[in-house]
Amino acid sequence: MKKKTFKRKKGTFFVSLFVLVLIIISLTIRFVSKEESINNLSLNSLYLNDKKINKVNKANIQNKIDDKIKTKNSSKDSKNTPKKSTYTDILMSFVGDCTLGTDSKFSGETMPVTLSNNNMDFSYLFKNVSSYFKKDDLTIANLETTFTDATIKNPKTFNFKAPPSYVESLTLGSIEAVNISNNHIYDYKEKGYNDTKKTLEQEKINYFGEGTIWKTTVKNKKFAFLGYRGWEDNIDFDKLKSEITQLKSEEYTVIISFHWGIERQYHPIEFQKKLAHFCIDNGADLIIGHHPHVLQGIETYKGKYICYSLANFCFGGNNNPQDKDTMIVQTQFNFKNDKLIETGLKVIPCSISSVKYKNDYCPTPLKGDNYTRVLNKLNEISPKSGFKLSEDFHFEKHE
Repeated sequence: MKKKTFKRKKGTFFVSLFVLVLIIISLTIRFVSKEESINNLSLNSLYLNDKKINKVNKANIQNKIDDKIKTKNSSKDSKNTPKKSTYTDILMSFVGDCTLGTDSKFSGETMPVTLSNNNMDFSYLFKNVSSYFKKDDLTIANLETTFTDATIKNPKTFNFKAPPSYVESLTLGSIEAVNISNNHIYDYKEKGYNDTKKTLEQEKINYFGEGTIWKTTVKNKKFAFLGYRGWEDNIDFDKLKSEITQLKSEEYTVIISFHWGIERQYHPIEFQKKLAHFCIDNGADLIIGHHPHVLQGIETYKGKYICYSLANFCFGGNNNPQDKDTMIVQTQFNFKNDKLIETGLKVIPCSISSVKYKNDYCPTPLKGDNYTRVLNKLNEISPKSGFKLSEDFHFEKHE
């Protein structure tokens, strides 16, 4: 009985032990599973966080790349977008021989006498034309006199001079620059020449010629003015070419004044034509001539103007010349950005005097029949102009 009871108890013990072992194993498995789950969860979280961080960094990098591309494209677009063109027009007036003063041998109603009769009012000389000159950007004249008190003359037929005070007439007439290269600038030798330059400088009148090139800027455009005595024995073609090409390389619009030709002839001689064409062939943009004391024709050559003679203008060298016809040549230079694209030209017919019966040294614009007469005269002596002069500008385009 006891033995059976013992066996039963023993069997119950082993069953309980087995159950306990199963419980322990089950708990161990659950614990290990939980740890793995936690570890997996941590790893997944870390992976997701890394992925999120990488995604943010990637987005930031992409944004920077996009911004750089936009900036580059914007810069490229601004480069490819054509700049707005700017147009500039510059108006200049040119007149012929201005012999302010007289020759000491002259008598009668000379320029000094006429000025004295007008209370030495120096505005008198250009009073009838100054309204044109005040409206332009520059007015240029041929100064065919000396401003000096010198008394020793060069031996020649006519020697012109005026007291230095006469220079005020240029300022009052709104004349900004003068050519001094002509056959009267040394009438009173070196002293007269130096006195003239000094007087012009003191009055702030620009000058060019006799080795001086006047460079100036008008409305931010560069102009260079050269003056020469244009006779065969005076011209050094190599030097002339060198000066023009150098100025063109510096982007100047080049204007040349020549004192040339034969007095009282209405047509240029062959050397004038040769010299003018040579200058334009080498880059000159405008040729202005004087010396014959009468008008000569206008020519267009390769789209550039040649005005062979502007005649007398305010002329103290003769108290009653037979031909009193003269003109104001006006040129309009049209620029696109910094490039000269066309030049316009027109003339204003004038007389050197406000009266017909004498020279009162007061150049005056012509009207009516006389205006038409001088215009027709210019057209007749300008067979190579390529156009008819009128009251309007004629424009020549440049390549």
